[in-house]
Amino acid sequence: MPAARIWIKNPLALFTANDRDAAGGLVVENGVIAELLGAGQAPARPVDSTFDAREHVVLPGLVNTHHHFYQTLTRAWAPVVNQPLFPWLKTLYPVWARLTPEQLALASRVALAELLLSGCTTAADHHYLFPRGLEEAIDVQVEAVRELGLRALLCRGSMSLGEADGGLPPQRTVQPAEAILADGERLIRRYHERGPGARVQIALAPCSPFSVTPEIMRASAELAERHDVRLHTHLAETLDEEAFCLQRFGLRTVDYLDSVGWLGPRTWLAHGIHFNAQEIARLGAAGTGVCHCPVSNMRLASGICPTLELEDAGAPLGLGVDGSASNDASNLIFEARQALYLQRLRYGAERITPQRVLGWATRGSARLLGRDDIGELAVGRQADLALFKLDELRFSGSHDPLAALLLCGAERADRVMVGGRWRVIDGRIEDLDLAALIAAHRRAARQLVG
Repeated sequence: MPAARIWIKNPLALFTANDRDAAGGLVVENGVIAELLGAGQAPARPVDSTFDAREHVVLPGLVNTHHHFYQTLTRAWAPVVNQPLFPWLKTLYPVWARLTPEQLALASRVALAELLLSGCTTAADHHYLFPRGLEEAIDVQVEAVRELGLRALLCRGSMSLGEADGGLPPQRTVQPAEAILADGERLIRRYHERGPGARVQIALAPCSPFSVTPEIMRASAELAERHDVRLHTHLAETLDEEAFCLQRFGLRTVDYLDSVGWLGPRTWLAHGIHFNAQEIARLGAAGTGVCHCPVSNMRLASGICPTLELEDAGAPLGLGVDGSASNDASNLIFEARQALYLQRLRYGAERITPQRVLGWATRGSARLLGRDDIGELAVGRQADLALFKLDELRFSGSHDPLAALLLCGAERADRVMVGGRWRVIDGRIEDLDLAALIAAHRRAARQLVG
């Protein structure tokens, strides 16, 4: 159980994601932030314990808004190392179709552990593979999330348009619409938590225009509206996808999104690279959000997300690591560093600051997931914190602690708190035998691709 009142005292630096002053630290009480303290200020009431944070940079827990946990089993796989998205997918689909529940459990635990060690406290995973024997994939993920102690928005993905009908995935990886919708409704009723502090939530997430039918898109939108849950999909990741939409539907990607009832504030999109000015304006006006996945977009040579135009138009913007077969990591602080540098290539150094990018990884990402109880340090928000030390060789000689996190390349948090409970202490996850997990995961990875 979290300590009743704990003072995170006098941090080396602190980023609130909302410009509030908290140089004296913050007080956590019963899992939420009870006080923000200015320099030299003490808590209003006695505390049960104090953590001296003078060697730590304190951030809100990072929020990952797009991932594929299962892909940790196919990192740096030689046959796809040099392929762009469509050939990459076509080569990997038959491998992923062999995924078992036991392999998925290991893959999910590895992804969650890596995220947690990088300072991430909330993750959205997009799982769209349900071959025979893996019909309860999301249930497997729920157990992994509960074990690791993060928050998660688990996206019940789907593929219903196989190769035989002009789609990209092989037939054995697709499901009928009835099974997809029934399972989505089951998962919402069984697992979806509402309100501040929710630990497990469910979203509906048809995979992409080239792997699902318009009918399943429309039906998913109706189901999401009925149960008040969020919608997620890949969109505008590559020019191949745009060409597919034009050829099959006679529509560009945003027109297609609108035609199936998805253009609205309930929706957030992964990638969002290839939009024109009019489409960006429509997304902003609708409040449809975009998750920027810089490493994956560079790895697959897909392009650069127009982040500032999307923000200026009013579209919520966050960060995601994407799958660990196109990243090939699950490290969100590293992702933020890459976002900083990639976006500077597009917009210049003056406009893309470390603070702006950390805002995408925290408050912006929380907004994408429809949450206002996480992603920033403020009274009443959940006590989700990531604390980083700057005592490694890479930080020697640095002067601005907050900028140093990204510019000098922080990769691992020293401490991580979720809901007032320490989940990472001294760079180690509490109650996790990491060596045993790695060994089992490596065996599963060899088995899957063999």
